[in-house]
Amino acid sequence: MQTYYYPALVTLLIALVYFGMALTVARAHDRTGILAPSMTGDPILERTYRAHVNTLEWMPIALPSMWLFAVYWSPTVAALLGLLWIVGRIVYFIGYVAEAKKRLPGFFIQATAAFVLVFGALGRIIYLMATGAAS
Repeated sequence: MQTYYYPALVTLLIALVYFGMALTVARAHDRTGILAPSMTGDPILERTYRAHVNTLEWMPIALPSMWLFAVYWSPTVAALLGLLWIVGRIVYFIGYVAEAKKRLPGFFIQATAAFVLVFGALGRIIYLMATGAAS
């Protein structure tokens, strides 16, 4: 089990970052006076909410891919890529809240990390299956 400490910590860090984003959405509701469940009427609230939900949309791509990469390649490299994904999501979130166009650098950082995790895990699994090394 010790092998997977780093991916486990990154998984929990992802949850904490996501929770922090949720708190930011709640603060945006409070600052704008637009109470939930309403989500429209103020551009900052709308961008904050979208940045939060966009992160949720990427989590089912990043998390399983990170764990499969950890199992089939390297837990340490998987955790580092997971940290890069987090950095990208934070850059994305901050940029998007400020102005929609400013989300792109963060998007490319996190998308690159996610795609390396997805295709790294997929490629390794296919390789192991094809060579019979998975048995």
